Amino acid sequence: MGARLAIGIALILGGVLLAHSVQTGGDVRLTDVRFVDASGKPMSALLYVPDGATQHTPAPGILAVHGYINSRETQAPFAIELARRGYVVLALDQTGHGFSAPPAFSAGFGGPAGLAYLASLPFVDRDNIGLEGHSMGGWAVLSAATGAESDYRAIVLAGSTTGLFGTAEGSPTWPRNVAVVFSIWDEFAQLMWAVPRGADIPHAPKLKALFGTADVVTEGRVYGDIDAGTGRILRMPTTTHPGDHLSTEAVADAIDWFERTLTGGHSVTGQVWMWKEFGTLIALCGLIVTLLTIGRMLTTYTHRIPATDGGSTRVPSRQRRMIIAQLSVVPVVTYFPAFLLAERWLPPTAVWPQQITNGLMIWLLVNGAITAIGLASSGFDARRAGLIHVDGKTRMGGSLLVACAAVASGYALLALMHDLFTVDFRFWVVAVKLLAPWHVTALLAYLPVLVVFFVLLGSAAAPLIDAGSTSRNAARIASVLSGGFVVLLLMQYVPLLAGGTLVLGQPLMTIVALQFVVLLAIVGVIIAVFHRATGTVYTGAFINALFIGWVVVAGQATHVA
Repeated sequence: MGARLAIGIALILGGVLLAHSVQTGGDVRLTDVRFVDASGKPMSALLYVPDGATQHTPAPGILAVHGYINSRETQAPFAIELARRGYVVLALDQTGHGFSAPPAFSAGFGGPAGLAYLASLPFVDRDNIGLEGHSMGGWAVLSAATGAESDYRAIVLAGSTTGLFGTAEGSPTWPRNVAVVFSIWDEFAQLMWAVPRGADIPHAPKLKALFGTADVVTEGRVYGDIDAGTGRILRMPTTTHPGDHLSTEAVADAIDWFERTLTGGHSVTGQVWMWKEFGTLIALCGLIVTLLTIGRMLTTYTHRIPATDGGSTRVPSRQRRMIIAQLSVVPVVTYFPAFLLAERWLPPTAVWPQQITNGLMIWLLVNGAITAIGLASSGFDARRAGLIHVDGKTRMGGSLLVACAAVASGYALLALMHDLFTVDFRFWVVAVKLLAPWHVTALLAYLPVLVVFFVLLGSAAAPLIDAGSTSRNAARIASVLSGGFVVLLLMQYVPLLAGGTLVLGQPLMTIVALQFVVLLAIVGVIIAVFHRATGTVYTGAFINALFIGWVVVAGQATHVA
């Protein structure tokens, strides 16, 4: 196991160094900054400062803002490429997101404070500031632009629109110099532009009003007058709403508009941001390997008596099929209803302050109850389920110690890499981030539901674990748990990518389901690995509760201060 631990650490360090080298390529300084808004509320951002940006030679500046339930790191592709081209970039955490204090949706989403801070930097040319926002980040930069016509020169609305959540409707003269970057498969076409598909946006009356034309808007054509601040352009990358963050087209469209509307930048060939994404993905894989290995090493001290056969005895095929259906089909069937129920009946509170996480809690409670009923009706065997070890003990104390030590080790590694290299562990919208103080209290509040659910889930999955290799068992449980969501996403995205719409609607929760595929696969691996190592469900359940709780809470918007 020492070799596996070395591999895990090497993956983390190698991935982090690669990501850091890309973020700071071209002599760019990257700094984790903190400042306060007009009310004194703490705000957080990543500041990219290119070589040559000084008080004597100020550079053009860009405020870049992520969308709902994302964070400042999500804007890395835009920030990295703009910084390489000579722009000072402030990648902001919206209020209630990342390390910016809650509540979410407050103070113009943090946009006005971000613009004020960027403009205050002595090495930023205040006459050459651009605003870029993705999705809800578009409303943040529009809030910043409101009443501040002399403080910016151009805006890129990526997957966003005007006139929502308190922002003013666009017109031929407001905002200044707008690029609408809206993907042809964007899931939010109806919400943003009142058209059924992203590909239909050129026909949207709302877009025509913004561009000051009665005709169908022509992609790539500049409308209005850039010098007068009335420039308009439409770009339509071939991707989805969250895909804007992994699209060289979308990034190139933003670069092109700022090159047209701002002065002081310079041209650079190609894009390199994808290597940063690859680096943080490697680091994320390394974290999972390390967490599993440390946990396995510790179980040799806390669970000295092995399971009699290394796993459960094989159950009849019919029972296995019923278990697989329960673990893969039922969670998908209850997914949308549970989150819709939470929106109506479980709004954020001081105890449970995150709307999406509250939906997850309802989903866990519903599926936990169904799982408990399934266990009770199938001749529940505590030893086979792993609730009792083969030596007749639960070994819960040892399991809790292992889980806390393993997850704490992973957290310490992330903290170290963040402090040294300003990097977290992620790929796309799946991110492992450090916890802000308000995340810790939320995690403790959500944790009991997570623990109960993962004990029940591990018990239900235990009959699928046999005496075969750990890797085969891990692959089996991971595929069962995540497979249903893979099918759900195929049902939604195949029609969308074929030129239609999401069959079941629910664009936000469909995008959130992308994370479910990855996280449930990780959950399945943890269940199998630690059931095989200990003969009980508890170690895996406690690790899953702590790890998944950490990932979810740190990555969600906090709605209650």
